[in-house]
Amino acid sequence: MDFAIPLEHTEHNLIAALARQERWAQQQLYEQHYGKMMGVCLRYAGSRDEALDLLHEGFIKVFQNIDRYKPGTSIAAWIRTVMVNTCIDYYRKTIRRRTEDINEANYLSADDPDALSHLTEQEILAAVHELSPAYRAVFNLYVVEGYSHREIADALQITESTSRSNLVKARIKLKEHFLARRIHFEGRDMEA
Repeated sequence: MDFAIPLEHTEHNLIAALARQERWAQQQLYEQHYGKMMGVCLRYAGSRDEALDLLHEGFIKVFQNIDRYKPGTSIAAWIRTVMVNTCIDYYRKTIRRRTEDINEANYLSADDPDALSHLTEQEILAAVHELSPAYRAVFNLYVVEGYSHREIADALQITESTSRSNLVKARIKLKEHFLARRIHFEGRDMEA
């Protein structure tokens, strides 16, 4: 007599088990989405430890609010939204907001679209981590998540002009970082 034991539970069964707060379901969901969601949190956090805290806080929210998930939609997209919102909430709680004048940013420009094509993901992530929390949050929300400046302003409780200014300044800081790095490496090549 042969018995077939399904190795993976269907999404419907998984969601039902999550609603009942069953540990196996929580562990399975966590393990399935850990990598991508950690990547999301790393972009917003100042350190790996901070990202891990955000990740865990985000998964707690996922488990507590699983009843808000709409079956038939992408569970990964829903979890990602929860993670981004967790990062935004963290930003709101811990970062002192400064109002920056957009006129100051009008003098600045960062239009080198090919600058990142020769860098690894780790190099880019390390440079983004060096940004101030305000610049990092706006950069991630605008460039990575695709939020508009109005949406960013609402989410972070800042003005749209501050969002624009912070984005321009974040891009400038990143450009300066990569230019300095390039000059450093070109100088080493010339010495060799």
